[in-house]
Amino acid sequence: MILVTGATGQLARLVIEHLLKSVPSNQIVAAVRNIEKAEDLKSRGIIVREADYDLPEQWSSALKGVEKVLLISGPDVGGRVKQHKAVIDGIKQTESVKLVAYTSILRADTTQVSYAREDRETEKMIREIGIPFVFLRHGWYIENYTMNAEYAVKEGVLYGCASTGKISGATRTDYAEAAATVLTTTAELKEIYELAGDMSFTLQDVALDMSLQSGKSVVYLDMSEDEYRTLLIDFGLPEGLASTLAIADTGVANGDVFSESRDLSDLIGRTTTPLSAVLEEALSRMGNEGSAGR
Repeated sequence: MILVTGATGQLARLVIEHLLKSVPSNQIVAAVRNIEKAEDLKSRGIIVREADYDLPEQWSSALKGVEKVLLISGPDVGGRVKQHKAVIDGIKQTESVKLVAYTSILRADTTQVSYAREDRETEKMIREIGIPFVFLRHGWYIENYTMNAEYAVKEGVLYGCASTGKISGATRTDYAEAAATVLTTTAELKEIYELAGDMSFTLQDVALDMSLQSGKSVVYLDMSEDEYRTLLIDFGLPEGLASTLAIADTGVANGDVFSESRDLSDLIGRTTTPLSAVLEEALSRMGNEGSAGR
């Protein structure tokens, strides 16, 4: 059986969808904090087990009979090492687990992104288990830059603090498909995959593409990290999330999310999804929602 942690999250759900293409539903275990939110998974024959990152005692039973684990990095930046340790300790108590895959960060061992420390510590703990592992080191999600397309087009401004840094982004679906491939392939696996999009872009490119596709002028306004953090807080984001996003943009400026690796496209057997396609979908939804409201 294959267990996916945080199974009601966006990435995990996409991984499960890809797993279902080649794995019987009763061989997939969805580890969730709230079982009620996973009723749709259960209705499809997927095994749903309660397992909270913050409740270590739940993991040994959740992992019973599981052979492969996809540990999806927890959302609580600053508290993830403790959360991941709960899962890893559960794996140590479970003789059935033969492979652990972890969604780490691009170039975890060298990146200057401050919260990558948690990924390095998690990778270290996984290595120390003593069983085969795969580190799926993710680059940035393109969706991070298209989810606010409606606002940017409306205001004519895309804000950030990434300077002219290049982003080798890919979609959640791209990353999810890669994870499902690692969990199901019979081919020999590498221990580390540096996952990045084939086509890099800057935030200036994002603004230009927004302009071209919407027919309205959108410019990129580069700010300092502190200014961008304050702006995000003023927009209503929690301080922790605002800080994370601002730090991430600084990482972009420093070149931390640019990569020429083709591990991702090699795993999924196709070119990664381009920015233009993701933006087209985001703007299409915006148009459809506007039409529905009239």
